[in-house]
Amino acid sequence: MVCPSSCAQRLLSFFPFLLVLLDLQHQEVECEINGDVDRHLEMGKKLLAAGQLADALSHFHSAIDGDPDNYLAYYRRATAYLAMGKSKAAIPDLSRVIELKPDFTSARLQRGQLLLKQGKLDEAKEDFEKVLNSNPSDQEKSKATIQLAKSDEIQRYRSQGIAAYNQRDYATAESLLDIVLETCVWDAEIRELRAECYINQGEPGKAITDLKAASKLKSDNTGAFYKVSRIYYELGDHDLSLSEIRECLKLDPDHKDCFAHYKQVKKLNKQIQSAEELIQQGRYEDAVGKYEAVVKTEPNVPYYTALVQERKCHCYAKNQQSSDAIRECTEFLQKEPGSVNALKDRAEAYIQEEKYEEAIRDYETAQQHSENDKEIKESLEKAQRLLKQSQKRDYYKILGVKRNAKKQEIIKAYRKLAQQWHPDNFQDEEEKKKAEKKFIDIASAKEVLTDPEKRSRFDAGEDPLDPESQQGGGAHFHRWNQWQGFNPFGSGGQFNFKFNFN
Repeated sequence: MVCPSSCAQRLLSFFPFLLVLLDLQHQEVECEINGDVDRHLEMGKKLLAAGQLADALSHFHSAIDGDPDNYLAYYRRATAYLAMGKSKAAIPDLSRVIELKPDFTSARLQRGQLLLKQGKLDEAKEDFEKVLNSNPSDQEKSKATIQLAKSDEIQRYRSQGIAAYNQRDYATAESLLDIVLETCVWDAEIRELRAECYINQGEPGKAITDLKAASKLKSDNTGAFYKVSRIYYELGDHDLSLSEIRECLKLDPDHKDCFAHYKQVKKLNKQIQSAEELIQQGRYEDAVGKYEAVVKTEPNVPYYTALVQERKCHCYAKNQQSSDAIRECTEFLQKEPGSVNALKDRAEAYIQEEKYEEAIRDYETAQQHSENDKEIKESLEKAQRLLKQSQKRDYYKILGVKRNAKKQEIIKAYRKLAQQWHPDNFQDEEEKKKAEKKFIDIASAKEVLTDPEKRSRFDAGEDPLDPESQQGGGAHFHRWNQWQGFNPFGSGGQFNFKFNFN
């Protein structure tokens, strides 16, 4: 439908009025937006002063959304970021403030200080020089002058440190880089360089802190994660090594060095965990085999060679392979003479070999390194009792069996000796008396060593048939007295019976 000319003329007459109305509406909207921005800024300022940083930051976000060209909103948000320790996030906001208001010296001075901490010395110097050339306050002028001088000084130390490193004077390089990092705390490059100084001086453990910091300061820093993982691996902390190398692969799943190292650490970690699980289960021979596989997986790192030796020492001692235990423990202790675990394991093996004086020496040495270890104290007291006991009557020696002999071995040895020393086998009175005493000792040994409770007490250094070793009397004393002058295997008389050894 076409509007008649009279209608068109009427619309044109209203057009100026419509423009005025639209302009007024726009001004109202703009005022409302500006009012919201001001409210957000004011509220954010109050929250910031109260220490409610997250809430303050939220208001500053809203202020910037409402007015993307409000330099004050960016400056206050940068202040909130700095208060939260998010300095890296503050720099873009400070740069936006300077872009919107180039003469805002406070923002430029703050940005210069942050750039200095990052080690961006040339950019920092430029900011400090511009502050000095922009009619600053006396306080800002003083700060800028000091920071500019510091930038020049740091630049000199930095250059000297890098030169010393290139000349392989790692100690000098380290001391110079220490000075640089007192100011440039966020300089990832210098931290990595100082880490290399530590590594080249044979102190890889000290490099970890710098490399970890560098991995956070520089995005996608796979090299730092790889180096940290390698250091942990060589120091023997395979769990942390595995954790760090996984971080590298998160950044780059196809990283050649990280992937190869990941496979190595994972395999070694699994072998060590399996070996320890076998030890917990008492499967000591299997654990030794698993630890021998560890050496094949990693033959070049001294820590793992020593670990395998120490754990084999432990397994042999627990499995009562005393000679093997003494050999392995002794070889390990030549490298680590203060190893409490190896001293305890060797002492245990010495007891199995009935070398009580040697066991006592090992327990005493272990006690020097671990004074409050209750287990060592108890084991030392046991070894001392066993030494004293060995100087009296030793049931194992009487039967000629080892301390780890099984019950069947004990019975077999007893039968053989009982046949040999039965008093009926002797005619001479002196020989018969000697045989009677020997026969009673053999029977006593059999009684003690085939009774689990009595054998346990004897192994702990107490003779369950000796009144002198008892703490207050009991049926055991009576049993011992009954053995004197009677037949322990028959129905009475002075051994005038025929003993059936079957």
